[in-house]
Amino acid sequence: MDEIDIEVVADPQLRDPVFVEGLPGVGHVGKLAAEHLLEEKESEVVRRVYSEHFPPQVGMNEDGTTDLVCATVHAVELADRDLLVLTGDQQAGDNAGHYRVTDAFLDVAESFDAEAVYALGGVPTGELVEEYAVLGAATDAEFVEELREVGVEFREDEPAGGIVGTSGLLLGLGERRGLRAACLMGETSGYLVDPKSAQAVLEVLEDVLGFEIAFDALEERADEMEDVANKIQEMESQQNAMATDENLRYIG
Repeated sequence: MDEIDIEVVADPQLRDPVFVEGLPGVGHVGKLAAEHLLEEKESEVVRRVYSEHFPPQVGMNEDGTTDLVCATVHAVELADRDLLVLTGDQQAGDNAGHYRVTDAFLDVAESFDAEAVYALGGVPTGELVEEYAVLGAATDAEFVEELREVGVEFREDEPAGGIVGTSGLLLGLGERRGLRAACLMGETSGYLVDPKSAQAVLEVLEDVLGFEIAFDALEERADEMEDVANKIQEMESQQNAMATDENLRYIG
């Protein structure tokens, strides 16, 4: 296999397409958002991107068959325009691979004449979140202002250390190609898979691109994760209480 192998699955005619990336990352926010979008809208696979920079493994299907790990681009038809939605279970495992694979993603976007690129992800807070803000970054000042108008926050020096992986490189490499690109990052603790953060990001994308989807499935997953978070907090409280008792016994 070549370093990068782009499999052409279908070549539909798309209307003013926008490229949307949702790969695994902090809180799985981007991946959850992209997968929920595909679950709620009709779509078809148009490209599969294989690379030796992905982990050496295959995924298991319910019927016992296997698929070589890859990233998949789906075409989604909306009322006024179409989307190219990138999903997958892995990102590249090395620095050079991130550049090579992201370049391949941008090749796909350009092959469909994508108007803009949106990377979806999470930004860690280190603590459980109650009110979910969506932070942003963009390749030009006009894009920043457009996103501010729909409630995206732009904070100096956040996220700390910049945006790494595919989401960051879509902006950096996209700008070098003359593409408008932005990253939408939902606040998340970083400890758990975060459906609420994914929903916050999708709600912004709805406003930006002018479409609507239902969130029932994400809300159900959010309730499940909230139960998990409550159990973790309860365990932490018990551990803290036990530690305090031990200290008191030692002092006494």
